[in-house]
Amino acid sequence: MTIRVFYFAALAEQVDCRSEELETDATSASKLIEILRARGEPWRSAFDSRIQIAINQHLAGPADSISDGDEVAFFPPVTGG
Repeated sequence: MTIRVFYFAALAEQVDCRSEELETDATSASKLIEILRARGEPWRSAFDSRIQIAINQHLAGPADSISDGDEVAFFPPVTGG
């Protein structure tokens, strides 16, 4: 399946990528993270347990499903003031 993946803020800077179209067999956000971490550094350290996930512009968790054509976004934890 093909998905569109977006990386935001410091995460995008760390992996030097803002977005990509990805052909993958990942069926969940956690599986997608495993695949991205397998790219080695800096991907491995960028995707720690604090990473936030959105699927089709809705906050999601690691167990949430990914389907063909989905947009998946990753961003660092957001803090407020």
